[in-house]
Amino acid sequence: MMQSEELKDVGLKATQPRLKILSVLEQHRDRHMSAEDVYRALMATDDDLGLATIYRVLTQFESAGLVIRHHFAGGHAVFELDSGEHHDHIVCIDCGKVTEFVDNTIERRQITIAKRHGFRLADHSLVMHGHCDRKDCEHREC
Repeated sequence: MMQSEELKDVGLKATQPRLKILSVLEQHRDRHMSAEDVYRALMATDDDLGLATIYRVLTQFESAGLVIRHHFAGGHAVFELDSGEHHDHIVCIDCGKVTEFVDNTIERRQITIAKRHGFRLADHSLVMHGHCDRKDCEHREC
């Protein structure tokens, strides 16, 4: 769990709203959460934080390098805690399920492609979209 000291280490005061939002993100590490998801999670625990505050804090967290913002299916922003370890994503275009993965062959291939085109790869983000095979997929065609 991230402590108030760690917030201070990245230049942020350890305010109650920041600590609460950080706690929600840590409790849901297996998910990529939108600001609305964070809001609903806080409302379920009777924490009264406004959506504008949540957006502002998530943006501060992003600037401080605590979270990564993604724009997956539907174009709305979702956030995940920055673990410092690279991974890519595959997103179901029906239900929005996000799966993280690492594939060394893909990583090597991207470096090769960058070199072939005269680039030194500094960073990348790979998001693949498809149809998941979950039986409980919201939009699964029968």
